Amino acid sequence: MNKVKSTSISYRKVMAISVVFILILGISVIAGNIKPKNVKIKFSNNHEIMVLTSKTKVSEILKDNHIMLSSDETVIPALEEDVTNTNTIIITKAGEEPTKVAEISKEELNNDIQAIAENYTDITEEIITVQEEIPFETITKDVSSGATTTNKVIQEGKNGIREVTYKVKYKNKVEIEKIELSSKIIKEPVDKIVQIQTKVTSRSGLRLGSGSVLIYQQYASTLCRSYGWSETDIECLISLWNKESGWNPYAYNSSSGAYGIPQALPGSKMASKGSDYKTNYQTQINWGLSYISSRYGTPQIAWNHWLSKGWY
Repeated sequence: MNKVKSTSISYRKVMAISVVFILILGISVIAGNIKPKNVKIKFSNNHEIMVLTSKTKVSEILKDNHIMLSSDETVIPALEEDVTNTNTIIITKAGEEPTKVAEISKEELNNDIQAIAENYTDITEEIITVQEEIPFETITKDVSSGATTTNKVIQEGKNGIREVTYKVKYKNKVEIEKIELSSKIIKEPVDKIVQIQTKVTSRSGLRLGSGSVLIYQQYASTLCRSYGWSETDIECLISLWNKESGWNPYAYNSSSGAYGIPQALPGSKMASKGSDYKTNYQTQINWGLSYISSRYGTPQIAWNHWLSKGWY
């Protein structure tokens, strides 16, 4: 009796192992049948590319090819759906009716696979590393109290150098995409420092009274708070621009060419905030606060730099 029981248990073990082996074999066969396929991606600007992928979900295919939808774009099929038999993904602007893609049979697709592959080879990518110049800034040093020499360059400016690595995509040897992957500073730029003696004049004959200056300073104070700066920063800003221009939007330095309330050099820099920079105090203040934020972080640091160096 014991011998029969032992034989039965051994038989069950063999059957269990066989079932597991069959399951593993089936999974391997299924995995082995997943082959890369060509998928056409049509953009909302009518540009088309062909990509080779083993993915089926639309969102995964787009992600693998570094394609992101803008807020006003939609995609067919939907992001969480699989591509259809046409193997085509269409990106359109919201509200636009996409051109309907004709369904093709599997046989037709197989017949065209060679032509599609040849079209795909027109798109190539390469990683390149180049050196680029970093432009230097021109800084004015006001020596109105003491020095007699004016408009003198006391430090020549020198451009810096940075090394940048890009991923560049070409189609038919024409660059169609360039993505910055990394960069590092090889040589820091050296600021050009010009020693000047301020001679402020008003081109328009505008009489600046306490009322006008107060309006300018109130506008600047409101913007300072939007930057998250403190009351001390506002006081430092008032002191800084008192020294630079007396808060005169028409202040012009005849030695250096600096202009306006923040004494931008050259004054045309302020055009980035508006073409009316020569007359509009708000445009000048907008640019001046942006400059302080990017270069020094806060007006207090800029004012301390001015007290130490005589310029900012």
